[in-house]
Amino acid sequence: MSTGPQKPIPNPGPFPPPVPLKLDNIQGDILAGFPKKTETLYFFEITDKDKFRYDLRSFNPLVKSVAQVLADRKAIDEHKKKHPHHPGSKLPLIPLVGVNIAFSHFGFKKLGIDDGKLSDSAFLAGQRADAEGLHDKGTGTGPSYVPDWEQPFKKEIHGVFLLAGDSHATIDKKLHDIKNIFGVGGPKPSIKEITTVRGDTRPGDQSAHEHFGYLDGVSNPAIKGFAPDANPPPGPAPIDAGVIVTGYPGDEKQRDRESWQLDGSFLVFRYLFQKVPEFNKFVFDNRLRGPGLTDKEGADLLGARLIGRWKSGAPLDITPFIDDPKLGVDPQENNNFHFAAESQIQKLCPFAAHVRKTLPRADLEELPVSIAKFRIMRRGIQFGPEVTEEEKKAKKTSQGRGLVFVCYQSSIENGFQFMQKRWVNNAKFPPRAPEDQRPGVDPILGQGPDRDRITGYNPNKPTDPLELTGEWIIPRGGEYFFSPSLKALKERIAHS
Repeated sequence: MSTGPQKPIPNPGPFPPPVPLKLDNIQGDILAGFPKKTETLYFFEITDKDKFRYDLRSFNPLVKSVAQVLADRKAIDEHKKKHPHHPGSKLPLIPLVGVNIAFSHFGFKKLGIDDGKLSDSAFLAGQRADAEGLHDKGTGTGPSYVPDWEQPFKKEIHGVFLLAGDSHATIDKKLHDIKNIFGVGGPKPSIKEITTVRGDTRPGDQSAHEHFGYLDGVSNPAIKGFAPDANPPPGPAPIDAGVIVTGYPGDEKQRDRESWQLDGSFLVFRYLFQKVPEFNKFVFDNRLRGPGLTDKEGADLLGARLIGRWKSGAPLDITPFIDDPKLGVDPQENNNFHFAAESQIQKLCPFAAHVRKTLPRADLEELPVSIAKFRIMRRGIQFGPEVTEEEKKAKKTSQGRGLVFVCYQSSIENGFQFMQKRWVNNAKFPPRAPEDQRPGVDPILGQGPDRDRITGYNPNKPTDPLELTGEWIIPRGGEYFFSPSLKALKERIAHS
């Protein structure tokens, strides 16, 4: 079997005409993704349900739909055309802010709204009840399990406002307006702040890269029937809209939904702290060695084999032994791989590599098992400062930084929860790995008792184990939410 670079996968299609999407009714971040340099998530408790439902009438006009976010993106593109970039100059940003809202099961319960037909056990139980099963660290067991989360996330959270835009000032002003609508700071507020989390894109050439330094957000799925995805780049096939948005083909509970539950999506939030100096120390201490390979190159190669991509975004499955920065930023190439030559070998990309664990492609499709229903739409952003010189010298984290992880799906059971429990934390996945090459958990996100070692880190010695001596991503909070349609916000959740 050949282990060389694979031939490009042809652009998929054509597909039968999909059901038209109601872009004016779906909250904007779900399909279009807010354009953003910064984002604030304001988590709240509903303290006066009747007044909240009344106040919601004034809030609802602020909620942006997919159609409105697409219009914002068009305005940004036109702005860039009118102001060509010149070396040394900085393009002024258009003041823009996108606002969305989502509710937990406990929020709907507080409002007296029956959400049982959303029919998602993870959502109905809440993420705190799921923390033990996700292998978040904590104490106790079963109903008495208490995860090691930040204190606010141990409280009952009813909802979250998402505000994304060009600057802190723009978002702070909009959040001030929202607080006023709900009477925060006044004598009769209808909500109380639980906590606020703010994320920012990283500076300069690290923009779009997460804190370990790797290009992020490369492999979101293309959606059938969504105009911006009409000509998707080569890679995994586009998916039915119902995998992400409720009430469309691809939504397994489509026929069971109540009318107010259509055109919505489940939002998963995870507050993930990253131990960057410790990760960097690990990849250097365990760097790969070989003729002509410098220490830095050996560390970069090991890091790439843990992730499945080079820091540039170039995938190992195409360029396994040397980075190709031009390929990394080319959307026509950087997702055009399939692990097709690697079903039982890990010369190019380790079985345990993060991108292979979270999107296994041919590892399942050749069985054949479709990966379509397990796809998620990621919308996260980084938080915290850049690594300081002191942290670099000490090789130890002293300031909080990481990822505000947000993703959307029509089923948490099939999406985030399945991915984390059945793929990421499963030391025997993917399924066709030889017995003497137990993959191990995802070295980046994997948790639990099986987080001990991986194989495949050395392309020339695939059975050699690499001991995972630490954890570099630490969950410190989370919740499961549902982002209802604009119509549901107006006609079912707000007082008429």
